[in-house]
Amino acid sequence: MTAAHCINEVDDYRVELGKHSLKATEEGSVACSAAKIITHEDYNILNDTALIKLSSPFALSDTITPACLPDRDVVLPHGTPCLVTGWGRLSTNGPAADILQQAFLPVVGHDVCSQPDWWNVLATEKMVCAGGDGITAGCNRDSGGLLNCPNPDGSWDVHGIVSFGSGEGCNVLQKPTVFTQVRLYV
Repeated sequence: MTAAHCINEVDDYRVELGKHSLKATEEGSVACSAAKIITHEDYNILNDTALIKLSSPFALSDTITPACLPDRDVVLPHGTPCLVTGWGRLSTNGPAADILQQAFLPVVGHDVCSQPDWWNVLATEKMVCAGGDGITAGCNRDSGGLLNCPNPDGSWDVHGIVSFGSGEGCNVLQKPTVFTQVRLYV
């Protein structure tokens, strides 16, 4: 899955599995072409989600493992630590990462994220916010990346898809990274 705003009709898409470095050839990584891409029929700033069906099956390994989908009724409590990953910019107007970046961001509850001095009405019930401390956040080009949250049994659930961040730059205080809330689309 990815963000619908990352998809356009003219590109051929390839999904890299088990990839850590964008520049290096890595043993165990697998590239699959997209057989079909389905964007949400009502996509706009809301419903920013798309599914990519791979053209061929692949084997699980030490670097390719599944993540689970959350139950539809699971609402992440404020402060829950979840992991965002991506190859986006390393800082505002900075270079894009060559190595996969990852950071734990605390979930910001909707009642906080939708306050006027946070995201206000842009943070809807169909979104989940994480970060906002002014230090660590998703950045430009992280769009479509996932927000994974650990479970007590060691498994991970995909709770969000990076949708947007602040136009003021990366790591803006009280402007957490905003994710499409996956549980509502299961």
